[in-house]
Amino acid sequence: MKEQVQSALDDIRPSLQADGGDVELVDVVDGIVKVRLTGACGGCPMSQMTLKQGIETYVKKKIPEIVSVESV
Repeated sequence: MKEQVQSALDDIRPSLQADGGDVELVDVVDGIVKVRLTGACGGCPMSQMTLKQGIETYVKKKIPEIVSVESV
């Protein structure tokens, strides 16, 4: 499952990088994806919206077994 999540993150990475940010997969445990937002995303006040409405929505669409995506 970790490989599937990494692939989904790789799909959306160019959008994040276009704004000076990035996302790094930390772990996948019991359907919960743990990621680290880096670059401009790390300190952006909109990062939680990007995480939930962007990253989580896309990952859950690609991999229905995922329960949530959380930032660590």
